[in-house]
Amino acid sequence: MGEYVAQRHWGISVDTHTILRWGIVVPVSILLVWLFSMWHVPAAWILAAIIASGAMALITGEDLKVNRKFYGLSRGFIGIMAALPLTVVSFGQLVGYLPAAITMSFVTIALGIFCGVMLHRQRPRDVSSETGILSMLPGGASLMPALADELGADYRYVALTQYLRLLIVSISLPAVVTFLDTPAGRSGDLRLEAETTWWIIALVLVIALVGESLGKFLHLPAAAVLGPLILTVLASFFLPEGHTLEPIYAFKVIAFLSIGWVCGGGLSLPSLKAFAKQLPATILSIAAVLGLCAATAWPLMHWLNISYFEAYLATSPGALETVLALSAEGGAGPVVIAVQLTRLIAVLVIAGYLPQLIRAVSKFAKRR
Repeated sequence: MGEYVAQRHWGISVDTHTILRWGIVVPVSILLVWLFSMWHVPAAWILAAIIASGAMALITGEDLKVNRKFYGLSRGFIGIMAALPLTVVSFGQLVGYLPAAITMSFVTIALGIFCGVMLHRQRPRDVSSETGILSMLPGGASLMPALADELGADYRYVALTQYLRLLIVSISLPAVVTFLDTPAGRSGDLRLEAETTWWIIALVLVIALVGESLGKFLHLPAAAVLGPLILTVLASFFLPEGHTLEPIYAFKVIAFLSIGWVCGGGLSLPSLKAFAKQLPATILSIAAVLGLCAATAWPLMHWLNISYFEAYLATSPGALETVLALSAEGGAGPVVIAVQLTRLIAVLVIAGYLPQLIRAVSKFAKRR
C-alpha cells in the first residue's frame, strides 16, 4: 500500500492550503463579477477571475493551479463557442476573409521576427537569432519550446518569453476591451436565444470532453481548442432547424472563470527570477509586438468593415483561448477565428523553416 506523505506550507498541509486558497479565490471572483456587472464591464467573468487568482498567487508567492481535467473541459467549451460563428456563415463569406487574413497575418509575423532579431542584437551572447525569433513569433506558445529544442535554440528562454507574452496578452485583453464597443453591446450578455434541450447539453459535453483527443489524433496545433471546434462544425450539419450547439450559461461561466484563473494563477514571482537578466529587453520587445499588432487592427477594421473590437482580437498576438472567449462573449463574427487560425498556420510553417530563413536574412544583411 502506497504511503501518502503530506507536505506542509506555513504549517498547513498542501491539500488544506490549496483548498483554503480556492475557498478565497472563488467567492472573491464571484464578488468581483457582481461589481463588474453593475458597472457594465465586458468580459467580467474573465477579468474577475484574473484579478482574484493573480492576487492570491502574488500574495502567497506560488502558482494557483487549475485542475487539468477541469481546464481541459473549459477549453472544450471555448472551442465550441469559437465554432458557432462558423456554423452560421457561408463558405463564400469565409473565403472572402482570406486575403485580409493572410495579409495581416504575415504583417504580424514580420513584426514578431523583427522584434526577435532586435532582441538578439541587444543581447547576442545570451539570445541567439533562432531563440529571439521563436520567442517573439505571435501564437503557438505551447509549440514554440518544442520547435526551439529541435532547431537548437534555447528552449527555456523561448518558453519563458512565450508564456510571459501569453500572460501579458491574457491579462491586458479583458482590460483593453473594456473601452471598446462590442458587436453584442457593452453588457456582454451570455444568455441563450436558441432552443436548448437535454440532448443538446449532453452533446456539448461530449464534444468538449473528446474534442482535445481528436485534435491530438489529427496532430492539430492548439488541439484542445481546434478539436472541439472541428467537431462542432461537423455536428452542426446534422442538427434540426432551430437548434445550435451554443453552451448553456453555466458552461460559459465555467469556461470564462477557468481561463481567468489560469492566466492570473501564473502570476508568481519565483517563476520569473531566473528570467531577470533578460526581462527588461524581453518586456520591451513584447510591448512593441503588442503595440504594433494593435496598430494593424486599424487597416483590418476598414478593409473588412468590422468593429475595432473584432479587429483587435483578430490581430492579438497569442492567447488564442482568451481571444476566443472574449470574441464569443462580445458577439464577434467569424473574422476573429479566421484571422487567428490563418496566422497560426503561417507561424508554424515559418517556424519550421526558420534556419533557412535566418540564413537568407544573414546573406541579405552581408550584401548590404
